[in-house]
Amino acid sequence: MKIAVFGASGTLGRAVVERLGQHHDIISIGRTSGDYRADLTDITSVRAVLDQIGPLDALIATTGQLHFGTLADTTPEQFQIGLNDKLLGQVNLVLAGQHYLNDGGSITLTSGIVSDEPIRYGSNATTVNAALDGFVRAAALELPRGLRVNVVSPNVVVESWEGYGPYFPGVEPVPAARVALAYQRSVEGIQSGRVLRVW
Repeated sequence: MKIAVFGASGTLGRAVVERLGQHHDIISIGRTSGDYRADLTDITSVRAVLDQIGPLDALIATTGQLHFGTLADTTPEQFQIGLNDKLLGQVNLVLAGQHYLNDGGSITLTSGIVSDEPIRYGSNATTVNAALDGFVRAAALELPRGLRVNVVSPNVVVESWEGYGPYFPGVEPVPAARVALAYQRSVEGIQSGRVLRVW
């Protein structure tokens, strides 16, 4: 398969590329690195890079910024960070990407454990991840041509534990390589409209 991975240079992205790259042709895309450059928050940028790449069998997004902070001190501008970046950025990939996929192709997005297990200072993250889970369930019902869409909802990964561990007391992190298996299941399997949890 010909697969484009947005966010390929990140912690999850690298694990996904390593896993899927064993059997598929991977194209890495990022804001500042990769085979191509694109900004998911700008749908014109997404369409431009997909125009360059041509027809694909799968699209994957492992990217998205969020705001962490106390609800009392969070400003509307800070809350918009997650809405504009992780949520609408990945929605943009579906809106644009569906038109560049071969029949039967798939799109895999990324949410996270906090959609089901909120954490302190994570109201933005919980809102965004829960919205992504809901979007995928609804979008799957409307995609034509046998296209599929799923979202991987990982626990905090071992490789990011040093930075994010304090937000997740009592939680056992998972290796990024284990999370990458869920992306493989989404791409190579038959599921659609699923939240693939890796906890």
